[in-house]
Amino acid sequence: MAEPRIPAEALGDYTGILAEVAHTGRRLTRAELETRRELGRAAAEAGYQLRALVTLHLAVTRAHWPQAAVAATAMTTDSVLAAVEQAVDAFAEGFERAQRLTVRREEAARREFIDDLLYGRSDMGRLAERATRFGLRLSRAHAVAVAAGGEAYTETDPVPRAVEAALLARFSGRKILLTTKDGRLVCIAPGSQPDVLRHFAKQSHAATEGGQVAIGRAHRGPGGVVASYDEALEALDLATRMGLDDPVLHASDLLVYPVLTRDRQAMADLVRSQLGPLQRARGGAEPLLETLSVYFDAGCVSAEAARRLSLSVRALTYRLQRIHELTGADPSDPMHRYSLQTAVIGARLLDWPATEL
Repeated sequence: MAEPRIPAEALGDYTGILAEVAHTGRRLTRAELETRRELGRAAAEAGYQLRALVTLHLAVTRAHWPQAAVAATAMTTDSVLAAVEQAVDAFAEGFERAQRLTVRREEAARREFIDDLLYGRSDMGRLAERATRFGLRLSRAHAVAVAAGGEAYTETDPVPRAVEAALLARFSGRKILLTTKDGRLVCIAPGSQPDVLRHFAKQSHAATEGGQVAIGRAHRGPGGVVASYDEALEALDLATRMGLDDPVLHASDLLVYPVLTRDRQAMADLVRSQLGPLQRARGGAEPLLETLSVYFDAGCVSAEAARRLSLSVRALTYRLQRIHELTGADPSDPMHRYSLQTAVIGARLLDWPATEL
């Protein structure tokens, strides 16, 4: 697309200044310099390119040089060139000031939009209108991925910029919003394009040197982004509490955990009744609780559980017998296993025994 034609008025009385300087040898006045800055600001707001504006200054200088420097001496030539330097410098200063202000305004508007979008604090209709400015059509389904690394990130940090560059290189035509929130990387993409979030997860895991990524389910409408974002955050929280070390977590695979804790009081009662007696063991409940957790994670295979715990199979068997003696439930018995395993999951979710139930 051709750049818009720059009108002669954009340079103000530039030719008049050149003519007067050629005859008097003076420098630009403070008022003239301020006028040049204002012209630069106006040119930036009009959307003109600085390169084209500098080129126009030089072209006008060249076109009017014979008139401005008739019978010019070396001193007059130097005065005109000094005036050109002053005029262009002041013009560019005003242009750059306006651009910086515009960038700050855009950043503030983008940050406000992201906060409203992820927290659902704005009118949904108005939010959907604002979203089009940032390339999102909230009437459609969107999914959100959140990446947590070893440190907190801002949008200007190398890690988010590297991930953004990788995404744009592969999906330059897609409607994607990449940002940071509370020190984490956040990617919002259409729900019909799961490959975007998969690539985001891969790039984020590498860029954060092993950070964990959670992907929420796709939901429709402005409120759908909030729902998917909340699911991704909850998945990261679950990973911490449950000791899940998978590099990529899908909220759809973890739905059982919110179901188990929906009735917190019932889960607390189950943990107390099933696992409470373990507190009478020497060393407290934690070693035996860890034994149960690893035993279930190993598919109730004693040899594998013992290996993971760095124990002999005989030592593991002794621990399982002790659990049976204290709780009355046999971990190797399919009839008892479900209740015990559910209670162990509940203990992890409720942070028991560190937290009193």
